[in-house]
Amino acid sequence: MSTPVSTPVPSAHVIADDAEALKTAAELAEEFRPGAAERDARRLLPHAELDRLSASGLLAVTVPAGYGGADVSARTLAEVFRLLASADASLAQIPQSHVVYLEVLRRQGTAEQQAFFFAQALAGRRFGNAQSEAGTRHVQDIRTRLERRDDGSYLLTGVKHYCTGALFAHWIPVLARAEDGALHVAYVPRDAPGLTVVDDWDGMGQRTTASGTVRLDGVPVPADRVVPHHLTFTGPQLHGATAQLLHAAIDAGIAAGALAQAAEFVRTASRPWFESGCDTAAEDPLLIQRFGELAIRVRAADALLAAAAEAVDTARGNLTDDTAAEASIAVAAAKVTAAEAAVETGSALFEVSGTRSALDSLNLHRYWRDARTHTLHDPVRWKVQHIGRHVLNGTRPPRHGLL
Repeated sequence: MSTPVSTPVPSAHVIADDAEALKTAAELAEEFRPGAAERDARRLLPHAELDRLSASGLLAVTVPAGYGGADVSARTLAEVFRLLASADASLAQIPQSHVVYLEVLRRQGTAEQQAFFFAQALAGRRFGNAQSEAGTRHVQDIRTRLERRDDGSYLLTGVKHYCTGALFAHWIPVLARAEDGALHVAYVPRDAPGLTVVDDWDGMGQRTTASGTVRLDGVPVPADRVVPHHLTFTGPQLHGATAQLLHAAIDAGIAAGALAQAAEFVRTASRPWFESGCDTAAEDPLLIQRFGELAIRVRAADALLAAAAEAVDTARGNLTDDTAAEASIAVAAAKVTAAEAAVETGSALFEVSGTRSALDSLNLHRYWRDARTHTLHDPVRWKVQHIGRHVLNGTRPPRHGLL
């Protein structure tokens, strides 16, 4: 396999363990927080910040220990994403696919593929994604095709949308169907001939994820860069639970960030309502009541996130139909709660902060915009359905990548 020619990244540090991963994430979150509002307002793409993430080693913490990585727990991984999202939700979402497609390699890659791509991750290389498509019947109607050539290699053709991370990536994992209809993932270098990344994302939130379009016009793909992803779903699996755990962590982080921002604004910039009889807004008993309610929602989201991560860790240690089902259900509960907390807290920020908080120049609305946009990723109403079926009838959730 050849290394892609792409933008150089600084030499990456190799994180040793969970404790170092958490410490690094907390430090980077504090570093990224001050510039988040301006990056969002002016749509300044976070190239420098992603290079910092790469150099820190944080993007390689899921690499298995046998290949030189820290192989951190799901509990640690979820907290890493929650911390980053509390500072900048767009920045936290970019590596979500990076982690997910490293997990695809863990599950279905050959020893040679794992050795090569895990080394790439440890060196600071970033993996994007080209997964979703627009205009199809539904989200799993994948029409991008891998056509096998006489020499055993492939040609990749299709158009992908919402390709978070692709613009910043060194490798772009592409979800495609082979001629027999089976799902595969092709790992394609960012500068491959026939591959074009279009920066056309214009969502109201998550503005700097650069979740644009990837066009694949007869992209050549060697056979050793293709992984049979369809095999992931033939038995108990944690692909969906891991992916959704990270989405839940991002929502929980948005909620925490919005609550902290609201509290800071009320303490420093809000006036008390004249009928309260208080000298400061922070003494207003009605505001205190509302902050208590919001804090409970955020704490509930954090607690369910931690419980879900524990369920994923348990299933990783003993993967069966039952442990995989429990992990998926636990993650679904966390995702529903975190999504609701993020949207509510992002909106309530204005309720508790007053008229001045609505000034566009302050860009406090980014929390609600990010929450509202990110929580549209997949409908939580179906997660509630699967939880209910499991509780009432013992029905295991389906095996797919969205649960």
